[in-house]
Amino acid sequence: MAEARLAVRGLTRRFGGLTAVSGVDLDLHDGEVHAVIGTNGAGKSTLINMLSGEIAASEGTIRLEGRDVTRMPQPRRAKAGLGRSYQRTTIFPEFTVLENCRLTAQAQMRPRPWRIWEPAQRCQASLERAQEALVRAGLAEQAQRSAGSLSHGAKRQLEVAMCLATGPRVLLLDEPLAGMGAEETERMLGLLQELKTGHAVLLVEHDMDAVFRIADRITVMVNGSVVASGTPAQIRVDPVVRIAYLGEEEHA
Repeated sequence: MAEARLAVRGLTRRFGGLTAVSGVDLDLHDGEVHAVIGTNGAGKSTLINMLSGEIAASEGTIRLEGRDVTRMPQPRRAKAGLGRSYQRTTIFPEFTVLENCRLTAQAQMRPRPWRIWEPAQRCQASLERAQEALVRAGLAEQAQRSAGSLSHGAKRQLEVAMCLATGPRVLLLDEPLAGMGAEETERMLGLLQELKTGHAVLLVEHDMDAVFRIADRITVMVNGSVVASGTPAQIRVDPVVRIAYLGEEEHA
């Protein structure tokens, strides 16, 4: 198998006497959706916050494209190619859909001190990147709508588009299906399938039907530790997972 785009080894986070994440190993590869599942309190949110740089690791290493980014702050990780979406919507509702994407694209651009008097809205590079992200996210036709007027599902699509506008190679998606109806879920799953091309995708999600449909690999966490990792078919029949997470009991 090709070298992992993002490689995690022994990742641990302690909060005082509480170990929220313990010794996690994880590999993300191009062309794959790698889902991380677990009950509330399993450590999923802490894990994704450590990967994105919002929380420092107590132990372990995070390597992005072979480069150690374990102590790198979040903005530098973003510039290095790590994109992140959040559980809660983080759009600017009063701005247009296009402007939301343009702003995130601009934040990743190199400073241009020689163009200090040029209005930011005229930055062609950030505008083109924003437009490309909207096309990929299926929102091009809604570019001039105010972001606040979008449906819940479209707002989640916009969050993914904003993430894409930063030019990431690794996508960390935190519950992108939360609160969606059946039609919106189908649309998002189609988008995730397309995003596998050219990206390594980590998906934290509670919708198990969706996870088993879209994931190429699944890692299961319980009480901060990984108890199983494999293909969806392997996870379905794993006895530890069936007891600890899916709530099934072994039969004599």
